[in-house]
Amino acid sequence: MSDLKSKHEMVTEIVNQVASIAAKLGIVHQHTEDSVLDGRHITISGKRMLYFGSCGYLGLEHDERLKAGAIEAINRYGTQFSSSRAYVSSYYYEESEDLLRKMFGRPLLLLQSLTVGHMSNIPILVGNDDAVILDSQVHDSVQTAVQFLRNRDVRVEVIRHNRLDMLESRIKALKDNYRKIWYMADGVYSMQGDFAPVKDLFRLADQYEQLHLYLDDIHGMSWAGPNGTGWVLGQGEYHPRLYLTTGLTKAFGSAGGLLIYPDEKEYQLIKNTSKAFIFSIQMPPMVLGATAASARIHLSPEIYSLQEEMRTKVEYFNRRAKELQLPLINESISPIGFIGVGKPDTGYNMVRRMMNQGYYFNLSVFPSVSYNNTGLRIPLNRLHTFEDIDGLLTEIATQLPQALEDSHSSMSEIYKHFKLVA
Repeated sequence: MSDLKSKHEMVTEIVNQVASIAAKLGIVHQHTEDSVLDGRHITISGKRMLYFGSCGYLGLEHDERLKAGAIEAINRYGTQFSSSRAYVSSYYYEESEDLLRKMFGRPLLLLQSLTVGHMSNIPILVGNDDAVILDSQVHDSVQTAVQFLRNRDVRVEVIRHNRLDMLESRIKALKDNYRKIWYMADGVYSMQGDFAPVKDLFRLADQYEQLHLYLDDIHGMSWAGPNGTGWVLGQGEYHPRLYLTTGLTKAFGSAGGLLIYPDEKEYQLIKNTSKAFIFSIQMPPMVLGATAASARIHLSPEIYSLQEEMRTKVEYFNRRAKELQLPLINESISPIGFIGVGKPDTGYNMVRRMMNQGYYFNLSVFPSVSYNNTGLRIPLNRLHTFEDIDGLLTEIATQLPQALEDSHSSMSEIYKHFKLVA
């Protein structure tokens, strides 16, 4: 027990130190000073900058229809509807879930957040005779929910990221001793924007009947898939052993976590027994009003033109990064760009340099990524112009050699740490 406690304390201290350093440098724990946000700019410490830090990939949070939906709901129902959903749900909940069910064609629950959703879902779905295999990079909210299973002595293993050979090997080793084998992963990974091999996972599930897939696709929502239902469902028909989770806090433009089920049985089980559904206060009417408005957009042909507009911005970002010979990691069609810089010191230096030049974005640094895999995490949104993207990448190409020199590093070291081919 003392070893576990010291490991916990060590990790906490590392996180605290990293956050403290970043805060002192003025790159985290900031707040906006804008009277109005436009989806492209942000003002921090009196400086107006182009903002490449939002996960609102389609910019729908600024859509007038979502704003009008929220205003109407607050005028009709007030700022909250303070009741457990086990007793009565507001009209706006029924409306939102009905529209979302039309999008996904499956039974689903809308909860306050996807983190709450995982903590409600996983302990009920996974039995004591099951085994769980986690992708090493699955979102922290999934890993946190799995801790409840460890308290019940449920077998939990972790395998290397996207290694389906390792997954199949573990399925073969476990299948004779466990009722179900759950593989938990992200559809789109939030740090570097790479994908789960969904089609291959579906094939594995066809081959091994005990394999159940639990996928978190919150970063794939809206910008991909039929009716904007996400990256995972863009890869094929809904698999009968897929337990899909996603959320509305990114590209969808509102808030809440979605739990989608292969059939009504599991849906009713979670609805009847989930502590979040029974005991927690429901989402505010204005959030649900915006959710319904966004769902109507998703159910219309307009969503495909929004997706196409987003795709052209991502393709331009990738093309310009390559032309400027920037170390772009995991080039993909996702709106999450990741430019490797190697050492944390180089990353801190780059963020400060870019803020001075009028650009603000996120830094992925240890322990979120490996120590020498620090990178500039650059989410794009539909409201960015091609000029915005070009200016950002051109300035990165100018500043990076100087930041590398300051930290006694080099481009060759970045390529080495990320295992890239120069």
